[in-house]
Amino acid sequence: MTNEKMNASNTLKEKLIQYIKEMGNENIILKRNDYLIKEGFIEDNMYIVQNGTLRIFVRNESEEITLRLGYKGSWMTSFPSFLNNQPSLFNIQALKQCTLLKIMKKDFYTFIESSKENQILWTKMLEEFAIQQLERELDISIRTPLERYNRLLKRSPWVFQEIPNKYLASYLRMRPETLSRLKKR
Repeated sequence: MTNEKMNASNTLKEKLIQYIKEMGNENIILKRNDYLIKEGFIEDNMYIVQNGTLRIFVRNESEEITLRLGYKGSWMTSFPSFLNNQPSLFNIQALKQCTLLKIMKKDFYTFIESSKENQILWTKMLEEFAIQQLERELDISIRTPLERYNRLLKRSPWVFQEIPNKYLASYLRMRPETLSRLKKR
């Protein structure tokens, strides 16, 4: 990820946080295991994590699969639901107590459309998300468990203290025993 794109996301986030605070929106507090979003419901809010950790996951017949992790500074919503007004295909759940800033979809778009700079920053942020998603697909598709583990360790070493192993293992698409073995190396 380039510094320009990282700066675009951070700049947009900082401006949006200021806008949300000026609107007087209250923080959302989630306790551990509370759901922010449940599968099947339409999400019309965007959130910015102020503190705590969350996971985005789906369920299949036999397991829960962690798709993404959220932590301080993360944008959180069911993007397909938020953007397309369709029921969410996944859940977002607090792994620790979380504080989030919330903005409704109509207010979010009012903010984005309020200036050309905000529109450009939003476009750059969406590009960043697209690149992150492609990198994630490559991780899952072609990298070995050791390569996925090392990549996460290099990118976000603190997650190994913040997030329980069973969710990290699911995120890394490996069994918890494999993750434990890799951590002991």
